Amino acid sequence: MFSNKLLFLFCILAGYHGSISGLVQYQPQQIHISTGASNQMIIVWNTFGETKESTVFYGKAKGKLDTIAFGNSTKFVDGGKAHHTQYVHEVVLNDLEAATVYFYMVGSLAYGMSDVLTLKTWPAGEKWSPSLAIYGDMGNLNAQSLPRLQMEAAEGMYDAVLHVGDFAYNMEDDNAQVGDEFMRQIEPLASSVPYMTCPGNHERAYNFSNYKNRFRMPGDIDKRMYYSFTMGPVRFISTSTEYIFFPEIVGMYPAFVHYDWLKRELENANKPENRAKQPWVITFGHRPMYCSNSDHDDCTKNESVLRTGIMGYLGWEKLFYDNGVDIALWAHEHSYERLWPIYNRQVKNGSLSHPYTNPGAPVHIITGSAGCLGKHDPFNKTMPSWSAFRTEDYGYTRMKVFNSTHLYMEQVSDDKAGAVVDKVMVIKDKHGSYPYDPTPIEPVGGQEMYEKLQNLIRNRGKELP
Repeated sequence: MFSNKLLFLFCILAGYHGSISGLVQYQPQQIHISTGASNQMIIVWNTFGETKESTVFYGKAKGKLDTIAFGNSTKFVDGGKAHHTQYVHEVVLNDLEAATVYFYMVGSLAYGMSDVLTLKTWPAGEKWSPSLAIYGDMGNLNAQSLPRLQMEAAEGMYDAVLHVGDFAYNMEDDNAQVGDEFMRQIEPLASSVPYMTCPGNHERAYNFSNYKNRFRMPGDIDKRMYYSFTMGPVRFISTSTEYIFFPEIVGMYPAFVHYDWLKRELENANKPENRAKQPWVITFGHRPMYCSNSDHDDCTKNESVLRTGIMGYLGWEKLFYDNGVDIALWAHEHSYERLWPIYNRQVKNGSLSHPYTNPGAPVHIITGSAGCLGKHDPFNKTMPSWSAFRTEDYGYTRMKVFNSTHLYMEQVSDDKAGAVVDKVMVIKDKHGSYPYDPTPIEPVGGQEMYEKLQNLIRNRGKELP
């Protein structure tokens, strides 16, 4: 499997062993991948011992891993009492061939390598049809949808996974050992297809340190927890809804920085030259702008601050509308809900008979029912006029982007043995900004979060520019 050159490298690295006594844990684990820039894959894994080496051997045949890539590792110390320590390794594979299966091993020749794993790169360019699995709120306990997802990924059904916040419940629990086990649970899935993420409220402990250290996303500068990437005819924009909800942890300044970045990102995505390449603009973030659950949570008991903003700033809904976001994906509520095309609480269907053909506003999907310790979130008895379909079943969403005009989504019920319980085809002959709507966005519902944030902004002192 190895060339003479690599065997020579092994002999050199073997000298690192020296004398070792007691328990050592150098074996790679928690392996997962994400997409990088063009022709790149980012490979990440953890070791509990420091190996001083982050290496990936890879190739196009299982018996010929003839290419080697090196990376680096960072020390991660959990904020719990035990100060659980591990090393997070990152290696970027460059210049990969498109639409190609690669075999790879990760680790250290001196201390231990992983099993041989596989990944498949995406086709080149924009003229192909991505398939994704999408969900949020999956726990270490009661990860009901995970076995089915693992099987489907092994069958080649998906090109990527979007995990829309809330991991493990919680990654920091038991001195971060719950996070370790969760990452081992998802490894069969996350090591074979890009596992693209955003943070949720359950990642907030120690200033989101478990999330920031465990995941590596493309362009996520300084672990700010938001980024974008392209996939065929789609530009995905991953957001961090939690900045605005936890000012006592992160301060208010990051929420303003994130808003400015999101505005620029959406405006750039909506430029004609960029829409010509990626006509579909799809956002994903944890907490939804709308929902009809009865759990006294965001967008139920209280109006979503995310939607309306505070004191004329930070509201996302107008940004999405003005810049022609096609699909907005959310989680947080432990259920599934599909909305009619909506803006400012007004339904804007394409037509009475074909509501999702040339819709007049973004289409929102809430998919937070993958399975977790928190169980189900029930719905209000009265279904709002803007809600099209909802179910409490555990499950996940599949997405197929056929081309520049047709995008299909369906909801899989794991409670019903994988049955499809909802489906929708979004058809758009033209992408871009929606018709101008001068109606001001006004909050509806409770004011507790508004008052809290308004006071923080008024008393921000030197924190904001």
